[in-house]
Amino acid sequence: MDLHTAKVILAISVPFLLATVWAIVNAAQKDFGSTGAKVTWVLVAGIPFVGVIFYLLFGFRRGKKPADENII
Repeated sequence: MDLHTAKVILAISVPFLLATVWAIVNAAQKDFGSTGAKVTWVLVAGIPFVGVIFYLLFGFRRGKKPADENII
């Protein structure tokens, strides 16, 4: 593998890695109604490449941000 090929692979892979990390964190912060549903969406979001797209299409709007309990 030459240097150009490695750069192209990195240029494609890094955004998907960052999107996967974001999707996992986002799914972990949301309330999906049950613990099982939350675990399912975290696992789906963790699937490389396809999981992020699937989470954005089907799971992103299902979860609700929990109410901030530390309101003064």
